[in-house]
Amino acid sequence: TWNIITGCAKKSEGCKNCYAETMHKRLTAMGQEKYKVPFDGVIFHYDELSKKIAGKNKMVFVNSMSDSFNEKITGEQIDKILSACRSQPQHIFQILTKRAERVPGFIYPDNVWLGVTVEKAKYKSRIDYLRKTDAKIKFLSCEPLLEDLGELDLSGIDWVIVGGESGNKARPMHPEWVKNIQKQCEKQNVAFFFKQWGEWCPPLEIDEFPEKNTKFIVLLNDGRMINGLYPQSINDYEKETGETLDLVKFQAHLMCKVGKSKAGSYLGRRYYKEYPKE
Repeated sequence: TWNIITGCAKKSEGCKNCYAETMHKRLTAMGQEKYKVPFDGVIFHYDELSKKIAGKNKMVFVNSMSDSFNEKITGEQIDKILSACRSQPQHIFQILTKRAERVPGFIYPDNVWLGVTVEKAKYKSRIDYLRKTDAKIKFLSCEPLLEDLGELDLSGIDWVIVGGESGNKARPMHPEWVKNIQKQCEKQNVAFFFKQWGEWCPPLEIDEFPEKNTKFIVLLNDGRMINGLYPQSINDYEKETGETLDLVKFQAHLMCKVGKSKAGSYLGRRYYKEYPKE
């Protein structure tokens, strides 16, 4: 990672449990000079522009502790970031944003992979802004994926990354939401990378059955979570609400909270770790 900018502000639902904000507080408590300003103070660290990334052929994520297109960052400063990336052509620099409306109008070096976050269907318009750029590699980050995205027009898109949320307050991700994206990527010949389930996953996707004290829910495709194991949890829910659930219609899935490491990244008991063709 290469953090030329620190600090940010929440933009959309995917920001609710922002990992960067949590990390920023931790680094502040540790006395790190770079993070002495509160997270809502967006700081451009000009001294970072001259930093040289060691080694060859590195994949470098730019501004993991902020958003390169934050409203408090000027167009001139964005150009300086792109110029710094251009000066190190031996590396690939990934830049990801939720401020997609700002990405057109800049000239992107060939070694910059540009992406937008699409965590909910209402943000699919961000893809249109990305398509308007001259970035050589354009990608989507559907992480944390918070609902079914429906149909996707992936024309001009080279790569799609999907992942669930991690952290104590992580929201579960429905398996059918992921499979819908994977199938569309396959059909439209777009590289698909399944990064992780996050804290929650289907029990069948891990190598050993969860421990007795593991938390279970039944997750419906509309995002509703029903606490407990099937079928008792469904029976209790129906008695309490008076609603009869069609488990096929709602694509009910049993999910368990086992932690990011144990949940892994199996999807249908296989890995999807595809990369775009340069």
